[in-house]
Amino acid sequence: MKHSVLVLNQNYEAISVCTVRRAFLLVFLKKAELIDALEGEYIRSSLNLFEVPSIIRLKNYVKVPHRKVALSRSNIFKRDGERCVYCGTTKNLTLDHVIPRSKGGTDSWENLVTACHSCNSKKGNRTPEEAGMTLLQKPFKPSYIFFMREFNGKIRETWKPYLYLL
Repeated sequence: MKHSVLVLNQNYEAISVCTVRRAFLLVFLKKAELIDALEGEYIRSSLNLFEVPSIIRLKNYVKVPHRKVALSRSNIFKRDGERCVYCGTTKNLTLDHVIPRSKGGTDSWENLVTACHSCNSKKGNRTPEEAGMTLLQKPFKPSYIFFMREFNGKIRETWKPYLYLL
């Protein structure tokens, strides 16, 4: 029961990922309906055999507040694909401010990028333009659903129709 389960709101909008245990409980208590199950996997009781959920849909609409992805070192690394945005290497990674803090740069999604120690040292306390360097990708603030879709590990094929509805 190490699998994750996609949770859909009543309108089929993806709102979260939960454990099999929580998903099973929501279905068992009739607070959610089973949309898709893992093939060949079951939860057994002394009297019954239950399918292991893969996707569930809540029976009542839940107003979900606008969710934000936390600005953290690991999330910036995930957003940038664990690669230096200047040279593309995956070794000796650190964070870099595109616009240095000494020049008014902030700690934000649009200003923090993943860089290797070599590129970070080469850029120094300058902007990429001043250092003659180019960004392989422009930094951006990911949405919660985008982050869940792109960086939540392996996405099951059955989840894709619900995660790509954006």
